Amino acid sequence: MLTASGALVKADIMRACVDLRNVDMAKVPTARIDKLLSSLGYGSRNDIARMARAGAITLDGVKLRDVTKRIPVTPDLPACMAVDGAPLDPLAGMVVLLHKPLGMTCSHKEDGALVYDILPARWRQRNPAMSTIGRLDKQTSGLLLLTDDGDLLHRIISPKRHVKKTYHVTLARPLNGDEAAIFAAGDLILAGEDKPLAPALLDVMSETEARLTVTEGRYHQVRRMFAATGNHVEKLHREALGGLSLPDDLAPGQWKLLGADDISMIFQG
Repeated sequence: MLTASGALVKADIMRACVDLRNVDMAKVPTARIDKLLSSLGYGSRNDIARMARAGAITLDGVKLRDVTKRIPVTPDLPACMAVDGAPLDPLAGMVVLLHKPLGMTCSHKEDGALVYDILPARWRQRNPAMSTIGRLDKQTSGLLLLTDDGDLLHRIISPKRHVKKTYHVTLARPLNGDEAAIFAAGDLILAGEDKPLAPALLDVMSETEARLTVTEGRYHQVRRMFAATGNHVEKLHREALGGLSLPDDLAPGQWKLLGADDISMIFQG
């Protein structure tokens, strides 16, 4: 699996490239090299042409000079193609799991530190564009997904899917003792709203710490839920989305690409 370092095992690269050479062109989609690389954020088509003339684009180790050539676009392509000596970036449909640090905003346009700043700069130029799957506010850390797959994004955030979101909450004051029953009842109405929240599960960890699992994504929902019980959230950290948990070895500010098995876990649990 690719990580922030972009490292690949040499043997895996060779196997993937052999597979690509044996692809039946009639059975897979193809794309012009310049159009493909431009869509991945490497620059304009003219930029791609200049890179090719300089010998910076290779396929199976062979320099590509004609960027108008069509090539098969298979999952193996990033292992076979290189730009400036580095493996090709992931193709469209990628999903990134980021350990969001505190103080960063899930936005493309706001001032200050943005979660997109952590990722390779050219990914901001990808088409389709990268977007966060839901948001974590500036003072919330933890599991955040980003993708250029609009269909997947909407599947995950759709209220019909009831994808669970689990948070570790640290409170300013001791719990009253009745919060679990209040949240589970399914009749709590937040200030300024008229529709009750769906039932949520509270697992008390200590007098001032708890794990809360919700299936909705209303504005500042977790903070407002505890405010409704007379408490204040001091720290908020998302641990899991569905059956997908934040890896223990992924430090704040680090990210990794998810495979199909990882993505399927989102809809489990």
